[in-house]
Amino acid sequence: MPYLIDGHNLIGQLPDISLSDPNDEAKLVIKLVGFAARKQVKCVVVFDRGITAGRSRMSNSAVEVVFAPRSSSADAIMIARIEATTDPSYWIVVSNDHAVLKRAHQRQMKAIKSSVFARELRPVQVIDKDADPGAAEHVRVSPAEVEMWIQIFKERRSG
Repeated sequence: MPYLIDGHNLIGQLPDISLSDPNDEAKLVIKLVGFAARKQVKCVVVFDRGITAGRSRMSNSAVEVVFAPRSSSADAIMIARIEATTDPSYWIVVSNDHAVLKRAHQRQMKAIKSSVFARELRPVQVIDKDADPGAAEHVRVSPAEVEMWIQIFKERRSG
């Protein structure tokens, strides 16, 4: 089942990413790529007002990244996608916005709050091998996650 996610709502629920961080969206996308690989799912993450509206270059085969135009909002984009989907029971909507969650429920979509979904994401760990040479031995990456990153690097190289 694919996920439709309100990006800034989710960032606000994560202990290791701050909305004040200029790279908060990119950090969330990295988390979602890992999540998508582990769960073998696709994600669409929608953010409010980016530099350019529409599909972002951060998108890849597992995670589609969308920025709302300045004249709109992530909530409006999500509601439009909820209304346009031809297979609503197939989607999981992640948001804290009452109107988004209500519309998802009306369309028989599974809807969960961002705080609940945040628990499913692993914290991003940066390993400093100089500080702890054995730290890298404790990192566990699933075969699906490795394959996902290989595909992303191939896409970046050919694009």
